[in-house]
Amino acid sequence: MERLKILVVDDESRMRKLVKDFLVKSGYEVIEARDGSQALDIFYEQKDIALIILDVMMPQIDGWEVCREVRQYSKVPIIMLTAKSDERDELQGFQLGVDEYISKPFSPKILVARVEAILRRTNQLDKGENLEAGGIMVDKVAHSVTIDGKAIDLSYKEFELLSYFMENKGIALSREKILNNVWNYDYFGDARTIDTHVKKLRSKMGEKGELIKTIWGMGYKFDVGE
Repeated sequence: MERLKILVVDDESRMRKLVKDFLVKSGYEVIEARDGSQALDIFYEQKDIALIILDVMMPQIDGWEVCREVRQYSKVPIIMLTAKSDERDELQGFQLGVDEYISKPFSPKILVARVEAILRRTNQLDKGENLEAGGIMVDKVAHSVTIDGKAIDLSYKEFELLSYFMENKGIALSREKILNNVWNYDYFGDARTIDTHVKKLRSKMGEKGELIKTIWGMGYKFDVGE
């Protein structure tokens, strides 16, 4: 399969190299741009950019301007990087159509996990219909789950919940986000709904249930470690 192409835009060469190294290691093709002007030139020249990772603070044309212009022509997923953790910046980013917003410093592994989650959500990441991690195999076509080769019986919602956790491996997920994605945006549930399902799912997973970590006061994270 042809490698997906990601445009990394940052005026710091060290930051570009860090992000590029992790993305290349994960199987992506990376194109670098040192500023907003070069980023737009590359965006217009290459029609197959799958995702843009875009720094906010850059000389001449900043990340906001690049995002505004790109959004006039394309819905390509955009992840914004910023040194500032300001709610107003975050709101502005989402109003401009940014898909994710990550504050520096950040973990490159988490960045790659978010890239994969976005590409999967936008149906660009084709890794087949199987999910596999930590000895757990989810077959989305057959709607079956095996743990260390042994089949386990899950309800429909438990299956959807486990699939969502594995698709977002390493990412902390709020209860609200889980409700919105595993149930739907019109579902008026509460935290107990998720907690009950997670408890049952963990129980059926045996020792592997420990891979679903509780993030106190927020939600959950599926993490297999190194």
